[in-house]
Amino acid sequence: MDSIGLAVNLPAFAQLQLSQAECRKMALKNNEEMKIAENSYRQAKLDKEIAFAAYLPELEGSLTGIYRKDMDLMGAELQMRGTYLAGLTLTQPIFTGGKIVASNKLAKIGVDCAEESLRKTEMDIIAEADNAYWTYIAVGEKVKQLEAYQKQLDELYHQIAKSVEVQMATQADLLRVDSKRSQILYQLKKAKNGVELCRMSLCSTLGVDIHTTIQATETNIEITSPQQLESSILMRPEYRLLLNQVEAQKQQIKVARADILPTFGISAQYSYYGNLKLAGQAEDGTPFKQEYKDGSPMLMASISVPLFRWGKGLKGIKKAKLNYQNAQLDLQRNERLLNIELQQAIQNIADGYNLVETANIGMSQAAENLRNMQNSYDVSMCTLTDLLDAQAQWQEAYSNQIEAKTQYKIYESEYMRVSGQLKP
Repeated sequence: MDSIGLAVNLPAFAQLQLSQAECRKMALKNNEEMKIAENSYRQAKLDKEIAFAAYLPELEGSLTGIYRKDMDLMGAELQMRGTYLAGLTLTQPIFTGGKIVASNKLAKIGVDCAEESLRKTEMDIIAEADNAYWTYIAVGEKVKQLEAYQKQLDELYHQIAKSVEVQMATQADLLRVDSKRSQILYQLKKAKNGVELCRMSLCSTLGVDIHTTIQATETNIEITSPQQLESSILMRPEYRLLLNQVEAQKQQIKVARADILPTFGISAQYSYYGNLKLAGQAEDGTPFKQEYKDGSPMLMASISVPLFRWGKGLKGIKKAKLNYQNAQLDLQRNERLLNIELQQAIQNIADGYNLVETANIGMSQAAENLRNMQNSYDVSMCTLTDLLDAQAQWQEAYSNQIEAKTQYKIYESEYMRVSGQLKP
């Protein structure tokens, strides 16, 4: 008899295997703030093109239609029913007090600021993704460590249970181990809940469904000794934004000064009119009607000189200078804060590496101590208390090692961010 297979569609959630680099790329690809920053950069480039257009001549066309009742003009009628006037005007600014030049420099600064803002957003997203990624790994590794500890206690429990049966151990010993198993089971459940929370946080950072299963591929965390660390904020986007802000306020002074300077420009115009009629009678009584249409070119030059505006221009310059001073003061204040933040990050890197080294030594010692105690207990050379203490020390040392390594990775990303070197 042939078998019949039935396909059943069951809800399935996506599964991701991610390295740190893949995590960064996915976070950048799906982050809304990154997309907004990219759009702002495109807008700044368009603003620059718009500002450049002020250097170029402008061509305008006009068409005017006139319809009015006939006018008496010395015994004749001037008919303007459907008269039209068409024209083209080409205007070229020659001198605008430096406003066009300053505006173009401001537009270029705007592009630089948008680019630095884009880079800042990118680094912030990468740092956030790294933090979520390594935190997820840390909690996941703690779950594995607690499961290994639970396995040790289970084996010890069964070993003591057999000893109780042959009256080689007491019921109190069995209860002590069972109590320890309950404690570890409680910690394990809390850790698994923590893994779920960290997984959902990482999903949010990556921009994927919160039910997505994530498997981190870099659980074997390699730590290398930090080399010579960069102690400069010159490449940090926040610092470069502050410098651009100062330069922008400097250009604003020139824009304000242009308002009190004369402006000069030239224009060429061509006008054409038609359907203008004159009707009347000649001296001999003969009626006549004459239509007029003609076109004429014209070249004009104009100069505008501001004379009196109640001090508006000078006050605008003073205000722009004060804004420039404020931008310089803001640069000085934030430069100190950025340097402090960088030094803290460098110190965290050094301290974090020392903690990793200490944790590695502690883990090695705890593992060796546990091995010796297990061997001694097997031949009745130490007490159950000694063995449980050795297991607890191993569990704590393992936990410290995981925390130290993952925290160092987070410190590493933060240092790269505050020194302006963090890249996908």
